[in-house]
Amino acid sequence: MDFSHIVSEEKIKKAIKEGEFDNLPGMGKPLELEDLSSVPENLRMAYKMMKNAGMQDDEPALKKEILSIQDLIKSCTGEEREIHEKRLLEKERQLEKLFNKRNSLRSPSSAFYKERIYKKLT
Repeated sequence: MDFSHIVSEEKIKKAIKEGEFDNLPGMGKPLELEDLSSVPENLRMAYKMMKNAGMQDDEPALKKEILSIQDLIKSCTGEEREIHEKRLLEKERQLEKLFNKRNSLRSPSSAFYKERIYKKLT
């Protein structure tokens, strides 16, 4: 073992003795593991790091959900249609927040496509 390993082990042991790891959120509960089988094995660590840093998000899932709600609206009438239209509006707002968070629609290169994107999603 090298010096940094020994020092870090000592710090961890000291923190355990002082009770710094007691009553942590989620203590005693099973870990929530996400399915990364669709991500190639050599890219999983990078994917995880980007997702934890807020760089990777669930944009594709949100887009799929918007499209499925739009299909539901086409086949529904009356009260059900109103419910799905409210859900659609909520999902579109979430997608817009996502775009605003990334500033992806404010750059000059994407301003040209902004109107086309909105037309496709609505």
